[in-house]
Amino acid sequence: SLNFPLSPLPRNMIENSMFEEEPDVVDLAKESPSYPIDSDDVVYEPRSSRLLVRGLGENDLDEEEEDYESSARLLGMSFMNRSSSQRSAAASSYTRQQPSNSCSVPSAKKMVVGILVLVIIAFVAMFIYFVPRCTFSKDGCQKTNSSIEQLYPKASNGELFPWTGLRLPASVHPVHYEISLQPNLTAMTFQGSVAISMVVLQETNKIVLHSYDMKIINSTFQDEKVNILEYKPWQQIAIKVSKELKKGEIYVLKIHYSNHLILAATQFEPLAARKAFPCFDEPAFKASFVIKITREAEYISLSNMPKVKTTPLGDGLFEDEFEKSVNMSTYLVAFVVANLSSVSKNVSNTLVSVYAVPDKKDQTHYALETVAKLLEFYNRFFEITYPLSKLDLVGIPDFLAGAMENWGLITFRETTLLIGDHSSPIDKQLVTSVIAHELAHQWFGNLVTMRWWNDLWLNEGFATYMQYMSIEEVFPELDIDNEFLSVRFKALAKDALNSSHPLSTKVYTPEEVAEMFDSVSYEKGASILLMLKATLSKVAFRKGVIEYLKRYRGLNTQSEDLWMSLSQVTNPHTDVAEMMNTWTVQKGFPLVTVNRTGIQVNLMQEHFVLNADNATDHSNLWHIPLTYVSDICNNSSSCKQVFLFKDKTATIEVSEKVKWLKFNYRSDGFYIVDYGEQGWRALIIALKENVNVLPHEDRAALINNIFALSRSDRVSFRQVLNLLVYLKNETETAPLTEALTQLNHIFMLLDKRSDLLLVSRMTTYIFTVFGDLMDSQSWEEESSVSKQALRSALLETACHLGRPNCTNQANRLFVQWRTSNKTEHIPGDLLKTVLSVAAQTEKGWQVLLDTYKHSIYDSEKRKTLQALASTQDVRKIVWILKAALDGSEIQTPELPLVISTVCRHSAGYLHAWDFVKENWDKLTQKFSIGSFPLQSIIMSTTSQFSTKTHLDEVERFFGSLKERGSKMRSVQEAIETIKLNIQWMDRNLVTLWKWL
Repeated sequence: SLNFPLSPLPRNMIENSMFEEEPDVVDLAKESPSYPIDSDDVVYEPRSSRLLVRGLGENDLDEEEEDYESSARLLGMSFMNRSSSQRSAAASSYTRQQPSNSCSVPSAKKMVVGILVLVIIAFVAMFIYFVPRCTFSKDGCQKTNSSIEQLYPKASNGELFPWTGLRLPASVHPVHYEISLQPNLTAMTFQGSVAISMVVLQETNKIVLHSYDMKIINSTFQDEKVNILEYKPWQQIAIKVSKELKKGEIYVLKIHYSNHLILAATQFEPLAARKAFPCFDEPAFKASFVIKITREAEYISLSNMPKVKTTPLGDGLFEDEFEKSVNMSTYLVAFVVANLSSVSKNVSNTLVSVYAVPDKKDQTHYALETVAKLLEFYNRFFEITYPLSKLDLVGIPDFLAGAMENWGLITFRETTLLIGDHSSPIDKQLVTSVIAHELAHQWFGNLVTMRWWNDLWLNEGFATYMQYMSIEEVFPELDIDNEFLSVRFKALAKDALNSSHPLSTKVYTPEEVAEMFDSVSYEKGASILLMLKATLSKVAFRKGVIEYLKRYRGLNTQSEDLWMSLSQVTNPHTDVAEMMNTWTVQKGFPLVTVNRTGIQVNLMQEHFVLNADNATDHSNLWHIPLTYVSDICNNSSSCKQVFLFKDKTATIEVSEKVKWLKFNYRSDGFYIVDYGEQGWRALIIALKENVNVLPHEDRAALINNIFALSRSDRVSFRQVLNLLVYLKNETETAPLTEALTQLNHIFMLLDKRSDLLLVSRMTTYIFTVFGDLMDSQSWEEESSVSKQALRSALLETACHLGRPNCTNQANRLFVQWRTSNKTEHIPGDLLKTVLSVAAQTEKGWQVLLDTYKHSIYDSEKRKTLQALASTQDVRKIVWILKAALDGSEIQTPELPLVISTVCRHSAGYLHAWDFVKENWDKLTQKFSIGSFPLQSIIMSTTSQFSTKTHLDEVERFFGSLKERGSKMRSVQEAIETIKLNIQWMDRNLVTLWKWL
């Protein structure tokens, strides 16, 4: 992809909301920006004449700026008023005094001389006061800038840049782009030209758009040569015209440019289209595109639309031209130039193709059949047929993102698209999930697009929800419901931190935009949609979604537009917007505390924050669609009772015969529950008597909730252990894997503290609870995805903790595989576990390194890499970290996975942390600040620290970075997580000693 690091933007220059369409209010006299701007770039207004001024023109004020002309005059008047007032004060101090009776009247001559002397003294004093000190310096004074110069930043060429906001002005809107690209895959450069047709919405004498790190060769406006001004910190360019552009008229700007090329495959979301062609790079600036690409004969080119013609250019070059596109945002534009092969089929009048490099073509068939079924499902479900005549899915080697939903040209990392003979049903579940997600974006994101990145969840939350819902409908054998439950738990864990953010939150800089791509936007967004669907009913929710897509087809939206569409098809007494705004505009989620006395059940809600000492707002309230069941009726959806809990407290009544209550039926709601000591005891007794008294989702939720409550010191760890006793009788995947995940987290914290005795006791406890189940697992092929997921989790833990039955079986399978020249098959879900055991020996590690270098099966290749990174040999750990950073023998996009794997083991986590500190600048060159890979690296290397020494070190390191990453939300999350680990350890070490 065209992959360059983003340049941070100065935040102090943005005063009013970036979501407005007007020019931003700017106060350039405020504190220093978080991003250092050279003094040559911006001349700041002195604090003594600090004014709030909006979008002033350089010399002439055009009509869109007339409202602000008075502010410009004030800049001149401020000095005049100050001068006149000071002159008045000075004059008053030198007025003649009335003579006293004891003094004689001076002569007229003396009076004249005295007044003259006083006037001279006053003149000298005023001269000294008003003339700058630099007048008397050796070098003299620099030329003073005008008031306009004090407001506007300087462009690269020294001229004033005519815009003062991060968001582009709304005075012009692009209508159509004609883009011609000539990539040179040998020199890794490209030349391009773009002709942008634009309509004027408000009369203006300037055009401002985006461009990043390009060499502008020439440019014309209405076929007349124009000068391009560039302001690099904001990644903007501009032209100024002598005559105002008329409202409603169409104008054409043409730019010829060149740039560096990383890969001939694009990844433009969120803000990278500006690296490939000058453009209005904001989601709301939709336009149509015609793209022409020059290529060599051995390559093919692909873009969003079907190819209409190929023109020979001579010298072995060809130009491919593609159809005019539908209107779309710039981040969805895509092209690929590569040597690829494909398989295709026609689905509902759409030609669907899956592309891969030629030697992996045989791994494309599963994806083709999967996308065909999902496309038919989405066409029916949304009642809007996919609008393009073709749909390409392309596996890209060394692709940084997991996948990208470009309209008509979806790009994938190979491991998320290709399925080979060695792939397991779990691998198929992953590939199906990614395809379902990206295909859902063709409606949510492409057809209807969020207006600005603050509402990214409208794209990603919906696509995530549809991914799970569609797979449950179309591929029930993939058992996707357990996976969806697991990601909801992960979203709860992140959103319980004080460093979390609202689903819909203001973002300004590219770094802040990048950080929106996290589990809150994706998994929490999907979770609240699931909750809303459960509240409104499946039928009503679907009607609202269809209404939303049809009403806003081709447009940009905000959260309120979705709520309005859903309100129109629901019960008139249900205010969807009022309810859902409590889930989108405030961060976090509620804790519902239950206290039962006889038939009365008293409820209280509050913002659940793991570290309650640092909670920012205790007054938040949510409209909670509270659901519950009891022992009288509990295992059917018809048993579910619903209560809309809107206030701080509420009371419901139940029968005296009810022994226990379970709230949040099947964990469809995004909240957790504390039942109090009495309520927890009743539920534990019920589970010990009959494990199936609750659905497996509810049993998993009880485990998740009680661990979260323990971590926040609301429930003792003794109560947690009491609940886990019931697991002896548990057989379902969701509750078992949730318990194992939570216990593994505690084990890793103890392991990183090098408390060998407690580590030994924790290992014994895990084996006590899960040992029999671990030993009973089959090492043969297993068709059930749910059973595979459980087996994989159990055996990975067993072998990691050195359980002999596990390590012996793993070594046996590895020897068979190696001696058969790798033809003896290892079940795909067990491959990582088997190879990780083998990687602990010198011979085994070398065999795996050779396997990694030569494997063409991406799922096998990735599991082999994880096994290599699990080594306890420090020299190998250092080598693999460096190799992944360099990108020579290990692909750089896999570096976050390598670091995450290394950090799971006590031998490697400190080396990984040192590696990150020593190579931070290189890391931020490969992964832009705020990006998901960098978020992952930060959390992997710090989240298992649990000592004050490590906390101080992390705070000191990130504090030293300043503009190079210290402000990232993931840094705050890391620091908060370490503090929570320290608190939990301080509270529970004694309990662990006593109970383990």
